[in-house]
Amino acid sequence: MTPPRKINLKSLSKEELREWFVSIGEKPFRADQLWLWIYIRNKTDFMQMTNLSKTLCARLSEIAELPTLHCTDIQVSQSGTKKYLWELEDGRFVESVYIPEGNRRTICISTQVGCAMGCLFCATATLGFQRNLTPYEIVGQVLSVIRDIGEKPTNLVVMGMGEPLHNYDNLMKALYILNDSDGLALSHRKITISTSGIVPQIIRYTQENHPFQLAISLNATTDTLRSRLMPVNLKYPLQDLLQTAKAYAVNNQKRITFEYVLLRGVNDSLEDAKRLLKLVKNIRCKINLIAYNPAPGNDPFERPDKEQIIRFHEALSPLYAPITLRLSKGDDILGACGQLAGKPRPDSH
Repeated sequence: MTPPRKINLKSLSKEELREWFVSIGEKPFRADQLWLWIYIRNKTDFMQMTNLSKTLCARLSEIAELPTLHCTDIQVSQSGTKKYLWELEDGRFVESVYIPEGNRRTICISTQVGCAMGCLFCATATLGFQRNLTPYEIVGQVLSVIRDIGEKPTNLVVMGMGEPLHNYDNLMKALYILNDSDGLALSHRKITISTSGIVPQIIRYTQENHPFQLAISLNATTDTLRSRLMPVNLKYPLQDLLQTAKAYAVNNQKRITFEYVLLRGVNDSLEDAKRLLKLVKNIRCKINLIAYNPAPGNDPFERPDKEQIIRFHEALSPLYAPITLRLSKGDDILGACGQLAGKPRPDSH
């Protein structure tokens, strides 16, 4: 007879952890003690938790676990960016990226194994959708990177593998764990969720008034082109998407970010820039321009030359909004935007 599977306490919210302690005959404040050990001191061994009795620690060791993600590879870029490859319990893989830049320490995390969206310029799309990550697998990426770099991030971006809003409930649970003031206390202002534009989920997110920042991967100024680059546009075209984005910005009193990957000869003309101006001029927003990062399997696309990127950027100057040109970090290790594919290197084991 196989023993019952231990409960993964890192998959529980603080309230769920309190309820669990009560269910095993303990006081709910034990959850607050354990929370500190997990999320501030980043411990995984119950026996090291000195303010818990040895009897309780031994009991917890028998019925519960505090696992860590298994890292099978770390690649370090010339820029200092690090890409982590995690092997999950079922043998599948996901990636996370750590990006140091001045005083900023950004961790980019994944929410799915693979992705169903099929965006033509993204390496993750070549995997197809395999499964959603659990709250623990999302939170675990952050805890494991912190254990490696020795300090907590200033920023967290949900821009890795997968469409975050297709894993809505698990993602929200994970983000509130990471945001909790008694734990890691990552600021909600510094946590950004990037979506390809799942309109019903953006509406839900708006109605539920979550505090985290929202970004939409736009990448085209006409339905014809966006539908070719991003099949999601066939279901949720630009007019619907932009109306939803505007409602979010009004209702939540926040700027929404539009991300725009520049593809040479595809969406980087001055006409594209002028159309982009018209599309977003009445929306409280900011724009992140991202020079395309070549990804395996996406040979049709190229990065525009520097002069064209600058021209496009300057053409947006009439817009009353912050416009940022995001420089590629980690593209030499396939760790930049659009390059994550969750595949081990032949020599990574």
